[in-house]
Amino acid sequence: MKHQYIDRKTRQVRTETLKADPVISAIYSSIRENAAFVFRLMISARMSSLIGAVSYDLPFFTPPTDVKRFLAAHGIDLSEVAGDPAKLDTLRKLFERKIRYEALRPMPKDVSVVVSPADSRLLVGGFSKHSILFIKGKFFDFCELIGRDKPQWLGAFEGGNFAVTRLTPDKYHYNHTPVAGTVLDIYEIDGHFHSCNPGAVVREVTPYSKNRRVVTIIDTDVPGGTGCGLVCMVEVVAMMIGKIVQCYSKKGYENPQAVVPGLFMEKGCPKSLYRPGSSTTIVIFQKQRICFSQDLLENQVRTDVSSRFSEGFARPLVETEVTVRSGIGQACTSSETATLGDL
Repeated sequence: MKHQYIDRKTRQVRTETLKADPVISAIYSSIRENAAFVFRLMISARMSSLIGAVSYDLPFFTPPTDVKRFLAAHGIDLSEVAGDPAKLDTLRKLFERKIRYEALRPMPKDVSVVVSPADSRLLVGGFSKHSILFIKGKFFDFCELIGRDKPQWLGAFEGGNFAVTRLTPDKYHYNHTPVAGTVLDIYEIDGHFHSCNPGAVVREVTPYSKNRRVVTIIDTDVPGGTGCGLVCMVEVVAMMIGKIVQCYSKKGYENPQAVVPGLFMEKGCPKSLYRPGSSTTIVIFQKQRICFSQDLLENQVRTDVSSRFSEGFARPLVETEVTVRSGIGQACTSSETATLGDL
C-alpha cells in the first residue's frame, strides 16, 4: 500500500517514497515472525550504529556528481544551508546541515502559539476516550513513553493531547523548541531502535515507547512563557539514529548549551540534533491546554488520501507536512475550552 500525506502549503495530496520499504517490510513481517533473534539484532544499538556508519560516514565517491544526484532524488535545497555547502561531503554532514531558519522558517509572533519542533509530517491525538482525537495506544504506550517511574509527570498529562512529528531521512534534523518555558526535568530512557517507517509503526505495537528517547518537561506558565501549562517533549531515536545531541542555542546555532533543569528556553530555537536517518518527536500537552490548528484537524480525517496509518488504525488518519517553527496550535483560553470541549 502506498503512503500519502497532505502538503500544508498547497493542501495537495503527495505520495511519499519510503526509503528501503521492501527491506523494512521484510524485517517487520517474516523476519520478526520467524527469526526473533535476527529481528532483535536488527533493532539493537550496535546494529543501528553499524548501519548508520556504513550508510552515512563514507565520503561521496565522485563529488559533486554524487551530491547533486542525491539532492535531486531527495528534494534537498542547498540554498537553505547556513555556511559553505561544499563542505557537506558525506551523507552525515548533509543530514546534520544547519539552515538559515530565521529567514526561511518564519515563526508566528503571537506568544500563545505552539510551533512545530521539526520539518516533519504531523498527526495529532488525544488520550481521553471522550476526545474526538482519541487514538488507542498504537504509536506508544503513554506510561511507558514518559516512564513508569515518573508518577508526577504521568499524572500531569493524564487525559491530555499530543502531536506526533515524523522526520523523514531527507529532512533538516534539528529539533526546535515548540514552546517557551522553563525546563523542570530532562532524562533519557534506554530502548531499541525500531524503524519509523509507517508500515513498521502499524505492525509493531507501541514502537515509539520502546525506542531510546529523551524526555524534557517544560513549564510554560512562567513569565515570558507560551502559557499552555506543562509540556512534555519526547525525542525518539530510530533505526540508524544512534544519538540525540542536546544543543540549545538562543541565537542561530551559536554557543550551544546542555538542556538542564532551570534553563529558560525561548520558543523556536534549536534544542537538539538527531543523528542521520528518520526519527520522531512527540509533544504532549495537558488536558484542555492546547487548541490544534483547524487545517491540521481537517486534513487528518480526509478520506481521499491513502495513508498506512489509516489502514493500521481502521479510521482516517492522515499526516500533514509542516515546517519547523510554523504554528500547529495555540494555548487555550477558558472560552475556547468551553466551546471546543475536550479535543
